Amino acid sequence: MTVGIVTDSSCDLSNGDLEGLDIEIVPLTVRFGSEEFFDRKQISADGFYQKMASSEHFPQTSTPSPGDFMEAFRRHLDKGHDAIVYISLSSKISATMQAGVQAANELEGDIRVVDSQSVSAGLGTIVLEAARLATSGADADEIVTSAEDASRRTRLFGALQTLENLKRGGRIGGAQAMLGSMLSIKPIIDLSSGEVKEAGRQRTRKKALMWLCNKVKESMPVKHLSIVHGQADDVDDFHKMLAAATDDDNIKVGIIGPIVGAHAGVGVMAVTYQVVE
Repeated sequence: MTVGIVTDSSCDLSNGDLEGLDIEIVPLTVRFGSEEFFDRKQISADGFYQKMASSEHFPQTSTPSPGDFMEAFRRHLDKGHDAIVYISLSSKISATMQAGVQAANELEGDIRVVDSQSVSAGLGTIVLEAARLATSGADADEIVTSAEDASRRTRLFGALQTLENLKRGGRIGGAQAMLGSMLSIKPIIDLSSGEVKEAGRQRTRKKALMWLCNKVKESMPVKHLSIVHGQADDVDDFHKMLAAATDDDNIKVGIIGPIVGAHAGVGVMAVTYQVVE
C-alpha cells in the first residue's frame, strides 16, 4: 500500500520542509476588500504582511471548496496511491475539515480524515511525521493512528500584540474575557485543544515571552520544538531566550502564513511542541 498525504495551507510548512515528501497542500484564501488571493499560490507570507500594513481593508480568510479537495485527492489517486490521509487544521476554528470530509465522501477510494486539533506549525509537524511514515511504507491505519496520537500530544501557545485580529475575525473563542483589558496587556492564548483559550496576561512583551519559555520548560521533555512568528522583530532574541531556558539549540523557526496571520496579527510569537509520554 502507498499513501498520499493531504493538508491545507494553514500548516505553514516551508518549501524546504516539503522536499522529498509527497504532500498536497490545499490553499485557503485571504481577502482584502474585493481582492482575494490563494494562499501560497498568489500571495506569500511576506507579501501578506506587506499587504496588511498598507491596505485599508482588514484581512479575512475563506475555506477551500469541496471541489478544491477533490482535485487534490484525485492527483494522489492518479499517482497510484492506494489510500489518502487528509490532516486538517482544527475543526473547532474552521469549516475547512468539513469541506475535506464532503470531498472524501463524494469520491471512491480509501480516503481518511484526521482532525489535527491544531494549526500552523502544530499542524505542520503532524503532517511531516505522517508524510515520512508514508515514505517509509506505513499503511493508512498506521499513519492515522500516529497522527491522532501526535495531535493529542501537540501543544501550541502564542503571545499576541493585540486581540483585535482575533476579535474581528470571529476567532476570539475562550479569550473573550481578555477583551476588556486588551489595551493594557500582552495576551497569551492556548490552542492546544484546537480552539482559542486564554492562557495568561502579561504587562510587557518581555514577560509574555518569558511566560512562553517557562511553559515549554515545565513541559520538558518535549520534541519538535518550534517557534513561529508573524514578522516579529524580536524573534532572534526570543530564540536565544528559549534555547537558554530549555538547553535546546535545535529549535526550528518559521514564519506564520497569511491564514493564521490574518487572525493572530503582526508580531505574534508562538511556540509549539509535542510532549513526550
